[in-house]
Amino acid sequence: YLYYIYLSYIYLSIYTISIYTISIYTISIYTISIYLYYIYIYIYICVYIYIYIYIYICVYIYIYVYVYIYISHISQLLSLPSMCLFFSVAVCRFPNTGDDWYVLVGVARDMILNPRSVSGGFIYTYRLISGGEKLEFVHKTPVEDVPLAIAPFQGRVLVGVGKLLRIYDLGKKKLLRKCENKHVPNLVTGIYTIGQRVIVTDVQESLFWVRYRRNENQLIIFADDTYPRWVTTACLLDYDTMASADKFGNISIVRLPPNTSDDVDEDPTGNKALWDRGLLNGASQKAEVIMNYHVGETVLSLQKTTLIPGGSESMVYTTLSGGIGILVPFTSHEDHDFFQHLEMHMRSEFPPLCGRDHLSFRSYYFPVKNVIDGDLCEQFNSMDPHKQKSVAEELDRTPPEVSKKLEDIRTRYAF
Repeated sequence: YLYYIYLSYIYLSIYTISIYTISIYTISIYTISIYLYYIYIYIYICVYIYIYIYIYICVYIYIYVYVYIYISHISQLLSLPSMCLFFSVAVCRFPNTGDDWYVLVGVARDMILNPRSVSGGFIYTYRLISGGEKLEFVHKTPVEDVPLAIAPFQGRVLVGVGKLLRIYDLGKKKLLRKCENKHVPNLVTGIYTIGQRVIVTDVQESLFWVRYRRNENQLIIFADDTYPRWVTTACLLDYDTMASADKFGNISIVRLPPNTSDDVDEDPTGNKALWDRGLLNGASQKAEVIMNYHVGETVLSLQKTTLIPGGSESMVYTTLSGGIGILVPFTSHEDHDFFQHLEMHMRSEFPPLCGRDHLSFRSYYFPVKNVIDGDLCEQFNSMDPHKQKSVAEELDRTPPEVSKKLEDIRTRYAF
């Protein structure tokens, strides 16, 4: 197409010169100028048409190549009947099936979010074949409500069906229900497992710690949170500690007391004794709040990870607006005291531009606890030199030393 554009230029130029040469002796200058004006308008239009066609062809080729490459990496596509949606997925292995891996998919039919209703749900079971590149349909299991959460657990699978927590095993024609707990208040949104413990997140009532007792084949809720949190995601930190985030933009860490862990692991009395000793219409034991922090955006994911080789672990979160944040633990009391005092001075010396109180914002739903706002501390380098010196003197440091402290904690965990 560029060739045709250049060729049009040459032809039209020759045509223009010939018209001008022939007409210069027979037509007035005004008429010649009109001819030239229309000729150049024609050239202008032709060039733009050719350029538009060229761009269109290039975009078409790019899209075609991109789609071809994308499809070439897809080994199999699964389709569902109309009005059915995927809500959860998990990869698990069952002990009586050899080395086969299975993919379980939670599906809801005719799902309406507000008011929440569903005509039925299914758990589709697929077997991974061809080295994990393809799925072979095995069977589907009908359930009463939407299966929002699926997690492998000790050779079986835990499924949150509405507000029911169930254990299923693999059968020939469908999944076989082995155990059930009906004490989750509203809707199971997440299932996390560690050892014999299961941590369940509810859509409105925060976290529930569940213990599976294999001998009695019972799922026992032995601890829960004292605050109603609308949990969107959660993350296991250790055997007793869970981090969670809610839809109002809060991140919290709760931990079971040490005596709770020991008592539950050794309690031989089973479900009744623990449930009959319930407290505040809930479980018999309560988790302690370790940390509260208001991010200001709905948090969609939490993950404990190491961002740099050889670095310390941190907790990374992402938000609905596309933000990415990091929560890092302090390794010494000296660092904690330093940044706590720096944050306190920054609140008074460098208030937000809109005039809002920083402490009130970070404590919007729950009082901020055991968290220091790194974004506010980072504003130290943006302050006037006079204010930097004033704040540094209050900390018994110099401005370069404060900046070095901020840089050290960044490079230790992230970048």
